[in-house]
Amino acid sequence: MDKKRRGYWIPVVTGMIRKGDEVLLGLRPEGHNLAGFWEFPGGKVEAGEEPKDALKRELNEELGIEAEIGAVRLTGTHSYGETGILLLFFEVPYWKGEPKTVHHSGLKWVKIEDLHKENLPEANRKMLKDIIYVLNNPVKSP
Repeated sequence: MDKKRRGYWIPVVTGMIRKGDEVLLGLRPEGHNLAGFWEFPGGKVEAGEEPKDALKRELNEELGIEAEIGAVRLTGTHSYGETGILLLFFEVPYWKGEPKTVHHSGLKWVKIEDLHKENLPEANRKMLKDIIYVLNNPVKSP
């Protein structure tokens, strides 16, 4: 009996960085996977790294900010061929510094209600209804 070969999974952390009714998106640079797509900033979790620590590191590397990472608000999966990604969307309630284009070739603040108009990766597009719901219902601080 042939066993179906299992692909592998990559954990990816994503920051939901909001200012009022807008959210920050970064443009994937040329020469990278998904170049030309607008994404929520974040990246891969390295071996032995906690997801919150990974997102803190990624936001510093990609945007040059020191972020406070809040709760996981949404999870999802997507497959690119035999490679699966596990997406973890975190609330980012506070940050220090102004986001800069360290990694991305562009940054923009987009109205939450206009996210459906953006060129988002399929992994985000298929979850867009849930992403918009979460962005419109932030976690209240105690």
